[in-house]
Amino acid sequence: MDALYTAVATATHGREGRAVTSDGKLDLGLSAPKELGGDGNGTNPEQLFAAGYAACFGSALGVVGRAAKVDVSEAAVTAEVGIGKQGEGFALAVTLRIELPDSLDEETGRKLVEQAHQVCPYSNATRGNIPVELVVE
Repeated sequence: MDALYTAVATATHGREGRAVTSDGKLDLGLSAPKELGGDGNGTNPEQLFAAGYAACFGSALGVVGRAAKVDVSEAAVTAEVGIGKQGEGFALAVTLRIELPDSLDEETGRKLVEQAHQVCPYSNATRGNIPVELVVE
């Protein structure tokens, strides 16, 4: 793969530190959520992953929608990223909730969502590694 763009971010002190991108546009404090024993005062890696996946999947849906000449510009994608124990370590699971425009019939919408799941880089990166459930609403 020849990268068209490379994002660069540095995190210090793990879940209780800071994450900063090389261009300085993202600079935020991190903290573990209360459910994992943290103070919950900062954002956490799962939230960042959820935001990135939701945005990326929405863009992929737009790409396949335009190719099919179907307007999905009013679609919304919500990513739920769960973390839990797996063996000695931890694992992730994702649910993507895709809210499609009311004007779109269910069959066409489902087909576009499935196509977007094949196009989205996050979906391609997670495929076979973590479970991803698609929920079309």
